[in-house]
Amino acid sequence: QVQLVESGGGLVQAGGSLRLSCAASGHTFSNYAIGWFRQVTGKEREFVACISWSGGRSTYYGDSVKGRFTISRDNTKNTAYLQMRSLKPEDTAVYYCAAEISGLGSKNPTDFHSWGQGTQVTVSS
Repeated sequence: QVQLVESGGGLVQAGGSLRLSCAASGHTFSNYAIGWFRQVTGKEREFVACISWSGGRSTYYGDSVKGRFTISRDNTKNTAYLQMRSLKPEDTAVYYCAAEISGLGSKNPTDFHSWGQGTQVTVSS
């Protein structure tokens, strides 16, 4: 099973940018789809973005981040990224990356079998 570790979270002003990283180990990274989700305490986990396995490279985005966030992956570094621009206070959440074994990707968190520990993103107004 692949292990995932997120990094890159922090405090940023509205309108600013952050890049999150998701480092993978344990299995062939390029076989998995990687998704980013976020969660605010007391609310359901929300889909943010997903990128399919190495061959397809299809990307999917949640409506609230489309046009502002970009998901990518570097299989030579076993790492996926989430570039976040034009951040808003409502983007404040814990961000998680997750691996999906079919490689096709999904917007449903229950389709993902491995999760990182999360990284906090706080956007001040």
